[in-house]
Amino acid sequence: MVPDRFLPPLALLAGASVWGVIWYPYRLLNAAGLDGLWSTALTYGTALVACTLLFARHWRDVLRAPWGLALLAAVIGWSNLAYVLGVLEGEVMRVLLLFYLAPLWTVPLAWFLLGERLGVRGAGAMALALAGAAVMLWRPELGAPWPAGRAEWLGVAAGFLFAVGNVLIRRIQHVHEVTKTLAIFAGVTIAALAHLASSSVGAAAAAPLALANAGLVIGVGLALVAMSLALQYGITRLPANRAIVILLFELVVAAIASWLLAGEVLHFRDAIGGLLIATATLVAAIEPKP
Repeated sequence: MVPDRFLPPLALLAGASVWGVIWYPYRLLNAAGLDGLWSTALTYGTALVACTLLFARHWRDVLRAPWGLALLAAVIGWSNLAYVLGVLEGEVMRVLLLFYLAPLWTVPLAWFLLGERLGVRGAGAMALALAGAAVMLWRPELGAPWPAGRAEWLGVAAGFLFAVGNVLIRRIQHVHEVTKTLAIFAGVTIAALAHLASSSVGAAAAAPLALANAGLVIGVGLALVAMSLALQYGITRLPANRAIVILLFELVVAAIASWLLAGEVLHFRDAIGGLLIATATLVAAIEPKP
């Protein structure tokens, strides 16, 4: 029997580990013929249905902050869709580290939208994140940092939108976490469905492919629900600075998984940039003394 005090960190480790490898099933679905738009719509749609069956009563809480939840659903919906498309098109760790640039955006957004003071800690987090991005994205031919392709732009966009979503979550703290999760699952599903017209796979071709890979689709959808519940359980029971340290384990899992499963190797410059970005995340999570 695991002591109760170990359950929150173990839940965070489990959630971080799932998020660190969740890209791989999407690559399998892509190889099977379901592109990122279809696989995102199907898996998050499955998660939405499963979460609704488990927590249907929480939909009533939408009335407590309808516009805030709608905006949250839209922002995180675009963020998760961009992340899935990014890891399908580019190198997993580069896209993930660019996604982790959240402190670069969160600090000024929190100052502008929530009235939080920038302070030395926030300025330091922004500087470290900016330095990490500059190291990773430096283009000698341009003499400046710049994303190399669509996948990296998607990673940057996903991180920015995720930062906006984090600020929105803090604006609607009176809404239950499960209700926010339902809104997010709905947002990602709707974002993917809205773009299906641009998919190279038509509905007639996608239907038999979805049936043939139904086990994988349902598995990913249920994994998304389990990961969300695990993260909520851990985050609500641990101090923010401890939680973020554990959540950074996702980067370790993703680095190992991308090497073993996809043969991708993290280059030295990317490792240095990633270390600066991870440090920025830690600095941003430090709670000032009262």
